[in-house]
Amino acid sequence: MSDAITDAEKIRNKRLAKLGSTVPSPAEAASSPTEDQPSASDPSSPPLAHQNASGEHPEPPKADLNITNTSTPSISSPNPFSQLGLKQTNGGSQRINIAPAASGAITPLKREHPSSGGGRPSSRVGESLEVWEDRTLGAIFRLSLKPDITQDSHGYPRHYVGSVREDLEEQGVPVRLSTDVLDQAILEAASNLGTTKPLDYLLGCWKRVSRQYRSFKAGSAEDPKYDIVREARRLCMSYCIFAVTMPDMFGLEPPASNPLTPHLLVDPEDDRGLCHEFLSEAVSRFPEDDTVKEALVSAVEELSQQLSKLTMNDDYKPYILGMRNIVRYSALVNELVESPRFLPEHVQAGTLEVDTLLGPFFQISPLQADVTINYFSSPKTRDTGYVISSQRALRMTLQTHQTDLLDIVNQIIKKSKEAREKMLDWFALCVNVNHKRRAMQVDQKQVSSDGFMINVTVCLDQLCEPFMDATFSKIDRIDVDYLRRHPRVDIKEETKLNADHNTSDRFYSQAVGGTSNFISEVFFLTLAAHHYGSEASIVKLDQLEKDLNHMEKQILKFELERHKYVSNPAQLRMFETMLKKYKDQIDKGLSYKYAVQGVLLDDLSQARSMQFMRYVIVWLLRLVAPGHNYPAQPLKLPLPEEQPEVFKCLPEYFLEDVVGNFKFIMRQMPQIITSTQSDELVMLCITFLRCSEYIKNPYLKSGLITILFHGIWPVYNRSKGILGDLLNSLPFAIEHLLHALMKFYIEVENTGAHTQFYDKFNIRYEIFQIIKCIWSNTIYRENLSREAKVNLDFFVRFVNLLLNDVTFVLDESLSAFVQIHGLQKELREAESLDPAARTEKEEALAAAQGKAKSYMQLTNETVDMLKLFTDALAESFTMPEIVQRLADMLDYNLDAMVGPKSGDLKVENAAEYGFNPKGLLAEIVDVYLNLKDKENFVLAVARDGRSYRPANFEKATVIMKNWALKSNQELAAWTALGQKVKIAKETDDQAEEDLGEIPDEFLDPVLATLMEDPVILPTSRNSVDRSTIRSILLSDPNDPFNRSPLKIEDVIPDVELKAKIDAFKQERKTAKLNATTAAIAAAASTGNGAMDTGPG
Repeated sequence: MSDAITDAEKIRNKRLAKLGSTVPSPAEAASSPTEDQPSASDPSSPPLAHQNASGEHPEPPKADLNITNTSTPSISSPNPFSQLGLKQTNGGSQRINIAPAASGAITPLKREHPSSGGGRPSSRVGESLEVWEDRTLGAIFRLSLKPDITQDSHGYPRHYVGSVREDLEEQGVPVRLSTDVLDQAILEAASNLGTTKPLDYLLGCWKRVSRQYRSFKAGSAEDPKYDIVREARRLCMSYCIFAVTMPDMFGLEPPASNPLTPHLLVDPEDDRGLCHEFLSEAVSRFPEDDTVKEALVSAVEELSQQLSKLTMNDDYKPYILGMRNIVRYSALVNELVESPRFLPEHVQAGTLEVDTLLGPFFQISPLQADVTINYFSSPKTRDTGYVISSQRALRMTLQTHQTDLLDIVNQIIKKSKEAREKMLDWFALCVNVNHKRRAMQVDQKQVSSDGFMINVTVCLDQLCEPFMDATFSKIDRIDVDYLRRHPRVDIKEETKLNADHNTSDRFYSQAVGGTSNFISEVFFLTLAAHHYGSEASIVKLDQLEKDLNHMEKQILKFELERHKYVSNPAQLRMFETMLKKYKDQIDKGLSYKYAVQGVLLDDLSQARSMQFMRYVIVWLLRLVAPGHNYPAQPLKLPLPEEQPEVFKCLPEYFLEDVVGNFKFIMRQMPQIITSTQSDELVMLCITFLRCSEYIKNPYLKSGLITILFHGIWPVYNRSKGILGDLLNSLPFAIEHLLHALMKFYIEVENTGAHTQFYDKFNIRYEIFQIIKCIWSNTIYRENLSREAKVNLDFFVRFVNLLLNDVTFVLDESLSAFVQIHGLQKELREAESLDPAARTEKEEALAAAQGKAKSYMQLTNETVDMLKLFTDALAESFTMPEIVQRLADMLDYNLDAMVGPKSGDLKVENAAEYGFNPKGLLAEIVDVYLNLKDKENFVLAVARDGRSYRPANFEKATVIMKNWALKSNQELAAWTALGQKVKIAKETDDQAEEDLGEIPDEFLDPVLATLMEDPVILPTSRNSVDRSTIRSILLSDPNDPFNRSPLKIEDVIPDVELKAKIDAFKQERKTAKLNATTAAIAAAASTGNGAMDTGPG
């Protein structure tokens, strides 16, 4: 028996040696077969396997490759298995025996019931097992032992394996296919496919044998047919692996690319696709065969590299689906994250998208250059409807892609701890190398693209969703010490909320032990991703809009130059070429703008982003108010004077992201903000405006004002915007908002930037709008009056700055109208002006008109605020250090409006500047009337020697009566005020005359008026009136004589000088009284004498 087997083996090995030295003939080529049987079960189902008690699948039987030689090997025929490091015995031809490892009886795998309900493969009536085996193997592998049978009954080609037939005939056994000769038959068929690749053929065989394998019912382990199919399946997989790793075995040259890569792009159900069963079987062989592992990892790497050359315009979907398929397998994921391409060393931000394994998948975006043009071609010619429709289509495509990306990331994270850590490292890499995306000037070649970073941001937002519940039950899991525990996020060079670099470095040098949890990792990575990703894109969009506006203006200027080149065709062509290039740049920029807007104005992603920012807000508020379990417990203001060190040293972008995100949403899509998000947002804004010392950057705090400003802007059917009603009803807002707004109004006077003078007016304009929104609420005004009595200095500072603003903007506006009036008059009358002079005056007129428009808007708002606050805070406006400046300002502007030169304010189309002279006059009169009962205000108006004229009051009365600007009651009050001021003027003039010439030492060195309460300045030792120095210190905290720092608390009462002044005044009063008495006595005496000399 053993001799017979040895002879059979010799014959088979002889045939194999013959195969090894022959080249496949094209004549024997056959087209790639396709499936001829419907799927017996779901191809995504795992292979039938017997489960152990723990529920885990046992290792499948391992293949053992045994090669023995029975004759002297041919020198010209190398051993195709040498790549596997297999041992070759002395002499003999090669014999391939791919057999199960000798480990005892093979336990058959448990089989699922086929979905079709069919049982085990049926035999034909009277058919023996050998005949069934021949028929089944022939159908699965499409093999034929008869040269005349070239196709099956379904028309699929059969591959004639003549060498196998010869061997069988030499052995004198029936010419039938069996598992004993199957490996030889597969090798012969796969080596003679012509243009069809061996792997294509073998994958089709795998699909068919897998369906056959699944068709067996449970309990078929003892069925010999089951053993046949199982062995055929094992051999098929082995040869698939050989086709990938050892192409020379089939007479092929090693390919330039990985043979598996194109099959990853094919639908798994297709014959050429890699189905679940194939990948599961391949992955199960990792422990015993490194070549399988290397082949699959290499295929995925190549898949990634191919995708890096594609855009969303191309057929990118198969690559995404292929990757989603791959990451289902834990062992394969664990190998992929160890690939050098997963986290390459020294990768740069500009190449991150193509040099990392996942980069190309996240690179796919509608923001890729060619894609934006595809969605928005000829953007200038497109109407709004077309743009909106294209943006909607763009968003739908992107949402689908981002869902796929999340699935890939989730699968990697869930596969193992090592894979999760590598995935987090990759996200950290994305943010850490992209710090330059927030630079003032960004070189797009040195940073990752907007589309890539937005995809990263959205993916991280979605990873945060599981722990962001409405009750904040997991917010305590966000570890405040994360940034001191060797964090993945690099914050070393980031500006901190309220700490300098030395303080920050010292704080973070004190490392904290322990391990950061996954929630903390994702939370801090997501914050960084927003900063360098979506928020950076919003900033870029704002700048792009400015650039496009500038370019449009340049185009108009260029067009005006065309006439210069009309007479020179060559120059005209050059001009047209350059103009076209410029217009193409505008079209490209406009297409990109529409695409970015389409991506950013996505309700779903922005709602998800807001949900994350809501968590950030609550986390920050809990951080600054330790011990307060916010939001379960209400927040108390003011915050502790001692700021938590951990908060001070946080990167500034922790708050900047929140501010930027909500500013964008409030401005662009306020309808998506929910009431719960509004509550926390208002709390955040008020908290850090009321306790503004917690934040160092004034522009960051001004962002909180901007959020509230946009929140009260009318939208849809809400006249007070998204936040207006909340600001008028939330107890926390009613208690703290107005004080917070006034406090920041004071702070913004000095921002430290070179643009601070203009910035403060923009910020204060927004503050005015918020105050107007809440002013109708009487509770606010009552709280304001009550606080003004106990916090007088604070309110005096506010009033002083408000008065400064009113004075400045009124002066700028009215002077601009005087200039406009003069220029318009000159241009009307001077018809003989030469073109250059006329152009010069027209340019001056345009500049004056722009200035008038800008300042008049501020004037209207500032005067309106002055009217509101003089009504509510009359005491603060009539403090000694304020009242005279206020009276002087009102008198000056009243004189400008109704005085002799009021005609200079008449301009053409005054309404286009927002200038309503009658309305402005009425507002100024209201301020007078608000303070009419304050005697020191009346006296201050009377003492204004520069602008006060009784005639102005009378002229204003006539104008208001003629135009019905005031009611009869208000007109009567105005007339009475004019009389009071006139009497006060006469009385004060008489008192000044009574004093006579005042010694210089008694005069205030700043205002040259008699001092009432002289004080000594501690460093310069000058004496000034207390009200004077208080007024100066409100705007400038320095000694006016030597510029040294000074506080009002530091001044020293000049008791001696005050005594002298009082004595001087008393002396002059006494002298005046004596003179008056003497005059009266003399008059009386003269009268008596006259009577004595009269007729008797």
